[in-house]
Amino acid sequence: MKRAGALVGRRALFPLLLLLPPLPLLLGLGGAMAQGQYTTVEIVVKDKKFVPAEVKAPANARIVIQVKNQDAVAMEFESKSLKLEKVVAPNSEGLVRVGPLKPGKYEFFDDFNMSNRGTLIVE
Repeated sequence: MKRAGALVGRRALFPLLLLLPPLPLLLGLGGAMAQGQYTTVEIVVKDKKFVPAEVKAPANARIVIQVKNQDAVAMEFESKSLKLEKVVAPNSEGLVRVGPLKPGKYEFFDDFNMSNRGTLIVE
């Protein structure tokens, strides 16, 4: 009878353990760990142009592309080679996560203004 009671007690504790946050979050490392794994690249859209139009990032690394739209109209950051698209509202910013990427050139453009083009160079 004692054995059956011990099993019930363990079974009752298991669902409670699932409710606890993971150890890195308890130690306050959750955000730092996630942020430390990415290289950030910043692109500004001003006067319907990417500034800079050419950005570089390391190969075999995860990349966060931070797009700051300083124009008064929305823009759509898009890349066929990166297989992504992100609409960024006027006077706001958007984040896109990609990678890890192999060395090469990855073109991107504003789908709402096709003359606005740029390149991500991964080395």
